[in-house]
Amino acid sequence: MSDTTVEPTSIPDDIAKLNFEEALNALEQIVKSLEGGQVSLEESIDIYTRGTQLRQHCDAKLKDASARIEKITKLQDGSLGTTALDDFE
Repeated sequence: MSDTTVEPTSIPDDIAKLNFEEALNALEQIVKSLEGGQVSLEESIDIYTRGTQLRQHCDAKLKDASARIEKITKLQDGSLGTTALDDFE
């Protein structure tokens, strides 16, 4: 039986510098290129690898944003406080 574990791809510096919107736009361009079928096999492999790196970067940005979102709540003493996103429903 073969091992199907996929190691995370390291994120190149040029991708790490992108904000979420820039990375998502670059990923969308890669998808269009691949769907268009107008690239060589070698180029497809290269841009697929870059797309994987962009997706990982976007995932990390989303997880970071989710971790920072908080709900403002009114405490019993009347002051305002914050509650983690997971704590309210």
